[in-house]
Amino acid sequence: MKIEPITYAEIDLRALARNYRLLRSLISPSAGMAAVIKADAYGHGAVAAAEIALKEGASYLVVARLNEALSLREAGIGAPILLLGSALPENAPQAAAAGITLSVNGIEDAAVLSRHLNGATIKVHIKVDTGMGRLGLMYNPVKADASEAVRTVETVSAMPGLQVEGMYTHFASADAGEDHLDSCRSQFEFFRNLISLLEEKHLRPAICHCANSAATLRFPEMHLDMCRVGIIQYGLWPSDEVSRRLVDVRPVMSLKTRIIHLKEVPAGYPVSYGSTWQTSRPSRIATVAVGYADGYHRSLSNKGCMLLHGKRVPIAGRVCMDLVMLDVTDVPEAAVGDTVTVWGYDGQELLSADEIAGYAGTIGYELTACLTSRVPRIYKR
Repeated sequence: MKIEPITYAEIDLRALARNYRLLRSLISPSAGMAAVIKADAYGHGAVAAAEIALKEGASYLVVARLNEALSLREAGIGAPILLLGSALPENAPQAAAAGITLSVNGIEDAAVLSRHLNGATIKVHIKVDTGMGRLGLMYNPVKADASEAVRTVETVSAMPGLQVEGMYTHFASADAGEDHLDSCRSQFEFFRNLISLLEEKHLRPAICHCANSAATLRFPEMHLDMCRVGIIQYGLWPSDEVSRRLVDVRPVMSLKTRIIHLKEVPAGYPVSYGSTWQTSRPSRIATVAVGYADGYHRSLSNKGCMLLHGKRVPIAGRVCMDLVMLDVTDVPEAAVGDTVTVWGYDGQELLSADEIAGYAGTIGYELTACLTSRVPRIYKR
């Protein structure tokens, strides 16, 4: 039996399509657009996001786990899918059968993959570590021999079953302030130098890519063959240091809940666990049906606000597993059953996930990605 959810994430697919069109217009005409839809499209719903992205010009989809890629295939999506990170070697035949493009991080990684393919062929992108320090073959001209990196690409290209389609790196600080972008520019120069060395040996992969959301917006020269647009496609911002004048994207997700209880309390009345908050005047306290089991951070206790009838109402007390209390004294029309916007749009009023994340000491896309499965996604088409 279908029931109307009391707490849900409203996903505006029209805003998502608009964001893709704006981003596609900013990307170099010679570069493809890869939509990063890992982590269930940062909590927005991978299948729906993939469909919109492909309709609006994406040439590749990007995920982080093999099960994410296979779920897209099961949903009928046949577009190229790149798996960041690694798949277990024993799952290589399944990935090859599904036409998933895998990442390899060096010769040993590639050799293990090749042995497990059992005669199958699979496309791969070689990951290059130019300064992130996370995954990929080491390539930094200051610290590593360039010939070793070239030899790695040459060796991997000759391995049975591996079709080297691409090569990529990832920036550590493309979203940093202007005074701290030298490392990003250095990473790009390292990567571009490696591409040049491979061109001399006719080993350059067809798709070389490095630009994440921040680099896509800030550095057109880094677009190369493909841009990987991640958080920006969902209308959230890479960081406060990246100018919001670069593109006019709109947040796609609005998290909604409802008031399930209202009470009048006197001044000095304690609210929620630990009595860490108490009223400073006779007040109306509303209880809403969202909590940390839904992904609403407990670190937001006594911080931040939500939107009720287009007005901001403060969090009162600690965030509970399933509930949050709000001080709605200044919204006299508040009533049980009223819709409350946890983040997102309430009419024309916006309380962004980025703003809420600031109160929690994190980033907006951690909030959206951490929404749990008990929060249904409702798509506005």
